[in-house]
Amino acid sequence: MAANYPFATVEPNIGVVDVPDERLDKLAELVKVEFGGRNGEREVPEKTIPAVVKFVDIAGLVKGASEGEGLGNKFLSHIREVDAIVHVIRDFEDENVTRAGSTNPQSDKEIIETELILADLQVLETRAGSLGKDSRVPDKDQAKKSQALEKLSVALKKGELASSVGLSDGEKELVKDLNLLTFKPVIQVFNVSESAVASGSEISVSTNSVQLCAKLESELSNLSEEEQKEYLKELGLKLSGLDKVIKLGYDLLGLQTFLTAGPKEVRAWTIKKGTKAPQAAGTIHTDFERGFISAEVISYENLIAVGGWKAAKDKGLIRIEGKTYEMKDGDVVEFNFSV
Repeated sequence: MAANYPFATVEPNIGVVDVPDERLDKLAELVKVEFGGRNGEREVPEKTIPAVVKFVDIAGLVKGASEGEGLGNKFLSHIREVDAIVHVIRDFEDENVTRAGSTNPQSDKEIIETELILADLQVLETRAGSLGKDSRVPDKDQAKKSQALEKLSVALKKGELASSVGLSDGEKELVKDLNLLTFKPVIQVFNVSESAVASGSEISVSTNSVQLCAKLESELSNLSEEEQKEYLKELGLKLSGLDKVIKLGYDLLGLQTFLTAGPKEVRAWTIKKGTKAPQAAGTIHTDFERGFISAEVISYENLIAVGGWKAAKDKGLIRIEGKTYEMKDGDVVEFNFSV
C-alpha cells in the first residue's frame, strides 16, 4: 500500500518478483522447434519459469525508532534473515506528499544507518549477557565469540557498521547466527521525480545505488509486458527501476543463473558465483546432488547458435563435466545422477 501519510505499511509486505531474463523466451522458442509445438493437448514447453527475488517491505524508520518513535523498530526482526537490505530514500520535492521526519537524502541515509546500528547493539547486549549459557557454542569457542562480540560492540558504539569490522573468517562464523543488520550488503534506492529518473544514471555499481521513480513504477505495474517496454522506450530508459534493483542485487550478492531446457519446462536457477556442479544440481533437487554423476553443459550462446540440444550434441559441443566443475552464468545443463 502507498498512501500520503506516514507509516502506511503496518504489517510487513512480501513480494516475489520474476528476475528479467530474455534468454528464457529464446530457449523456449528453441525447445518448441526441437520438440514440436505440442505434445498431445499440452503446449511445448509446458512451463517457462524465471528465477525470482523475494522482497520484504517493512515500515520506514525515523529518528528515535530504537526508542519507540514512529512505529519503533519492531519490524526489523522481519529482515534479519534477508541477504541484503534496500534503503528507499526520498529524493524529490513535492509539497503535497508528507515528509514524516525526512529532511534530505544524506540525512535520511544517516538516520537509517544509526537506527540499524542501535538495533544491532541491542542484539549484542542481549547475546553478551547469555553467552556463557549458550550450549550451541563449544567451550573452546566461548572466549573467541566473546572477543568478536566486543569488537563489534566497540565499533557500533562509534557509529560504525558491523561490516566495517575486520573479523577473521572464524569470528564471522561464530557471530553469523546474530544476523546483524549492519553486516548485510546495502543498496541505496533514491526515489526521484519522473523528470529526474528520465535524465539520471541507470545504476551506480561503485556506490551500490539506483535511481527510480515510485510513481512511474506504480504506473508500469498496471501495464502488460509489451506496454512496459514501449513506455520505457518513450522515456529513454533501458530498464524499469525494479529491474535495476534486481540487477544490482545480483551483482552485490555475487549471484548468477544457470538454465535447464526441455519439453516440460524451461527454467532459470539462481546460484552463487563459484558454485560447483553437484551443488548447482542440488538447487533442483537434493537427490541430484547426493547422486551426482556428471553434468552435460553448453553455454546459452552456443546452444542458440547451433539451434538446439540435438544439433549441439551431433557437433560435439556438449561438454561432460564432473564434480569439480565451477558453473558459469548462462550454462544450459542436464544433470546425470543415480539414487
